[in-house]
Amino acid sequence: MEFRLGDVIDDYCVKCRRLTNHSIVSLIDGAAAKVRCRTCYSDHDYRNEQAPPTKKELAKQKELYNAVLAGAAPGVLPIDEVPAETPEAVPDKKKKK
Repeated sequence: MEFRLGDVIDDYCVKCRRLTNHSIVSLIDGAAAKVRCRTCYSDHDYRNEQAPPTKKELAKQKELYNAVLAGAAPGVLPIDEVPAETPEAVPDKKKKK
């Protein structure tokens, strides 16, 4: 089906957090690229009517990822154990010489 600007389609709204009617705002190669929610009027990328994964699904993916890393490459740290950047390593831009 060929879409046109202004057509109304269903999509998952990130602001409303539910499936609502959207108007097509932008097209790329005849497919919807950006849409505007007709309930809250927020613009976002077209998500193909798919909600983002829940926290439970993300936890399962994280466990699987860590299991694959543990078996595949020795010495690679799991996601939880990757050291964060320390504040001392980031230069302070407010200091003047």
